[in-house]
Amino acid sequence: MGTYNLPRNVKGEGRILFIFTTKSLIYSVIGAAIGLPFYFALTALGTTVGGIVSVAIFALIGFVIGTVKMPELGKFEFSKKTGGENIDAIIKRAIIFKSKGKKVYIYKEDEKND
Repeated sequence: MGTYNLPRNVKGEGRILFIFTTKSLIYSVIGAAIGLPFYFALTALGTTVGGIVSVAIFALIGFVIGTVKMPELGKFEFSKKTGGENIDAIIKRAIIFKSKGKKVYIYKEDEKND
């Protein structure tokens, strides 16, 4: 009798702490690091809770940037062009666009009908 490999769902195996993928965890840590100066400033003013909330908000913003895809909305031209792409890829492309003299080259492979 032979052995057979059974297909299994491996979609969630790249996740850390159930909700974090590696990329979203990195973006969350970067967001929290950006929020740390606000934490120290607000703690110096005597509002520790406000500092913790600011770090949490920046970490949440980092998580959203690393996880969410741009929705495709028919009303807006911007979302028609970028719908379905990761937000971090859109931000990276915008930074390259601003720094390279407003020239971005995107190469797409043509679909061939065989």
